[in-house]
Amino acid sequence: MPKVHGYWVYILSSRSKTLYVGVTNSLVHRVLQHRDGKGSVFTTRYRVARLVHFESFQYIQDAIAREKDWKDWRRERKVALIEKGNPSWSDLAEGWTRGVETPQYDWKRARE
Repeated sequence: MPKVHGYWVYILSSRSKTLYVGVTNSLVHRVLQHRDGKGSVFTTRYRVARLVHFESFQYIQDAIAREKDWKDWRRERKVALIEKGNPSWSDLAEGWTRGVETPQYDWKRARE
């Protein structure tokens, strides 16, 4: 059986709710990079490192398409997406450290 790859599109937030959208093949590793100041210039400058929403995909082209969608959305729509699944804007990666497994895939999750 071939190895199943996973890809994630994610939204990070700062405490002041500045948003950042990204895509990765290792959600845990990427979130920890952002927290260590090794993410992007933007996330480092504005301290954007709280994982507030993510979706999983089996194929990279689907993940990239979703990321592009989100980047085209107005802020209000991104906020609505976050608040639909995470109304308190909790950090979904709280307590993650190196060695934590990446969240399980949810292939059947309804997409907007």
